[in-house]
Amino acid sequence: MTATPPAGTDTGTAEPGGGRLRHRAVVILAAVALVAFLADLLTKHLALLGLSDREPVRLLGGAVYLSLTRNSGAAWSIGADHTWIFPLITLAVIGWICWMAVRLRSVPWAVSLGLVLGGALGNLVDRIFRAPGHFVGHVVDMISLFDPYGQVWPVFNLADSALVCGVVLAVVLELTGRQRDGSRLGREKTTDETPATQRERA
Repeated sequence: MTATPPAGTDTGTAEPGGGRLRHRAVVILAAVALVAFLADLLTKHLALLGLSDREPVRLLGGAVYLSLTRNSGAAWSIGADHTWIFPLITLAVIGWICWMAVRLRSVPWAVSLGLVLGGALGNLVDRIFRAPGHFVGHVVDMISLFDPYGQVWPVFNLADSALVCGVVLAVVLELTGRQRDGSRLGREKTTDETPATQRERA
């Protein structure tokens, strides 16, 4: 005869399906990051092959230009004299995302963090491996809006786009109360729903 555990006792099944939800979210995060990272590497490789030593390529009536540049700093060349600090910041961001993945159960947050991770890795590779040297490498940029030389908006790359999209999505998720564990702020919990069910609904 099996005794029934007292109420409130942690039997290890308080959140059925929690492990499955976490696994799904982590897989999606990794997949999004990998796609963003590989797409960034490919576009940079193609830019170096096709845009070196030539005039900017005009697209969409001048709304977009393909113009190869190498940036030692951030947007608008901010911090160009302190290139070494950007890999350290990127490594901190990557570490934070890995830490967040341990408790991640939300698919939208997985997509957001995956975009940020993929973009961060794409530019980190440039910082570490490209000229002029390790950890002071210049990032390859090639997309300019409304001007061939970045006079209207800083020249950027696909990694930058992934980072921006990931951050914007994160802000939207925060503003709408969606939590990284899959729950949603402001939603009343009913007595017959488990935490895992709450996350499924979120």
